[in-house]
Amino acid sequence: MIRVLTVGLLLAVGAFPQDFKLGAKVSDFTLTDLQGNTASWTNLKGGITVVLFIATKCPISNGYNDRMNELYRDYTAKGVKFVFINANASEPAKEVEDHARQHGFAFSVYKDPGNAVADRFNAQVTPEAFVVDSSGTVRYHGYIDDSLNPARIQKQSLRLALDAVLTGRGPEPAETKAFGCTIKRQKRS
Repeated sequence: MIRVLTVGLLLAVGAFPQDFKLGAKVSDFTLTDLQGNTASWTNLKGGITVVLFIATKCPISNGYNDRMNELYRDYTAKGVKFVFINANASEPAKEVEDHARQHGFAFSVYKDPGNAVADRFNAQVTPEAFVVDSSGTVRYHGYIDDSLNPARIQKQSLRLALDAVLTGRGPEPAETKAFGCTIKRQKRS
């Protein structure tokens, strides 16, 4: 029995190889905009880029909608690019488009068909953030901040990471435990 469980766990872990770990270089990948057009990482990235996995139905991700808009406004003014990705197979592009409009997103959201990009980052929840520096290296991975309740925030780790990377320093901490709703992946056959 233990041998079967071990093999099953190894297969499950191997099903989602993480290419873009903390400290690794991000290579090109493609997403789909909400009109069905292909967009490549090469064209979306900037000197410093935030990759942020979000959702339409997740109450935790939705609890961050205003903060995501604020982050986008504050840091695009400093030259940071943002790539917001919806990797949930259960949330079609039309739903994502309606959600973005209803919540007044100042940014574009892309779909991740087949969860290929979520798998390469090993993104598990929404919201979950990654900061990629000018060399293409993942410098931060984790939560936006440490509390869904804005009144209880003690650590704004994504902002701290961006401030550090913008000034050429390494973020401290470089990794936090993202919390939220599990990404609803497309079933593999």
